[in-house]
Amino acid sequence: MRFTDKVALVTGGGRGIGRAIALRLAREGADVAINYFRGRETAEETAREIKSLGQRAHIVRANVGEVDALQAMIGEVAQVLGGVDILVNNAASGYNHPLMEQRVKGWDWTMNINARSALFSAQTVAPIMAGRGGGHIINISSFGSQRVLPEYILVGASKAALEALTRYMAVELAPLNIIVNAVSAGVVETDALRHFSVWREQPAAGLEAISARTPAGRIVTAEDVAGVVAWLCSKDASMIRGQVIVVDGGFTLTF
Repeated sequence: MRFTDKVALVTGGGRGIGRAIALRLAREGADVAINYFRGRETAEETAREIKSLGQRAHIVRANVGEVDALQAMIGEVAQVLGGVDILVNNAASGYNHPLMEQRVKGWDWTMNINARSALFSAQTVAPIMAGRGGGHIINISSFGSQRVLPEYILVGASKAALEALTRYMAVELAPLNIIVNAVSAGVVETDALRHFSVWREQPAAGLEAISARTPAGRIVTAEDVAGVVAWLCSKDASMIRGQVIVVDGGFTLTF
């Protein structure tokens, strides 16, 4: 198993893509800390499943958009599980509204959770990883960072910032043997789709349309994304640095 004796921290790890990543890393031998802000029950359920795989699991509540809470979370995980070798910045939030309906509060909330947290989590976790010989940081992005989606202006901007941070982090943390990359997921059938009005109105029709337009013949699953994250954290991908790996079945090639 590729991650025996490794400790992973997955923010937003109780559901959706985060849950799939947490379980994939656990199946490959990692002990996993699961961060959540809302939804303690799903975080606990994921932790139970990780433990059933023979791995340690720890859940920790924190709003990653608050720097003090973010730093405390990483410190707690390092103390309880002995360190951090893999950090997956998956937690995301945002106000899905058109440009003219946006407010300063929404901008700050979205940017702090989706982008600022990656910077300060890296700053906090880097000494811990360096003390263990290095590590991996994976930032989860979306194709809204490059393509214009309805009502996605703030999240799209925050994901674009996250991808820029990925490149800077990869260069500056390389001397510590910390490898940084991002994974950009296509349309994935998770609860997050409910925040888009077009999906709330006709979810089945929307998913069928995406599948029909995807060269791979189906939409991306959370497990597809988790598999790429796991690979990027393996030795086989050690020379991939600061890249945004798109996992969309080819959908954006025809977008």
